[in-house]
Amino acid sequence: MFQKNYETVFILTPVLSESQIKDAVDKYRTLLTSNGAELVHEYSMGLRKLAYPIKNKNTGYYQVFEFKCDPTLIEKLNIEYLRDERVIRDLTTVLDKHAVEYNDRKKNGLVGKKKQETADAR
Repeated sequence: MFQKNYETVFILTPVLSESQIKDAVDKYRTLLTSNGAELVHEYSMGLRKLAYPIKNKNTGYYQVFEFKCDPTLIEKLNIEYLRDERVIRDLTTVLDKHAVEYNDRKKNGLVGKKKQETADAR
């Protein structure tokens, strides 16, 4: 099976409780893993101010998943986002090799450091 690297970001409405947010995130994690996706990394960006109001909301809860999967799963994921009224925005992108490398460096805390500093640390 051919797999690509993807990253998906979705914004949940800020009126949800902690348990409702956890349930929504678990739903999408389960959707990905049960359909054969391999989760590479996930993190919560938390409650953030939106650049512009969406559905009369000025803030939203951001969640990011980085994963590998068959391209056919992305359509299922997008349909679920559209059906879920808790999701106010979503974006799923294909990651090229440079983006995957950048995300690996970011996870290891090397983003924003000069190459000389990282070479000295080795």
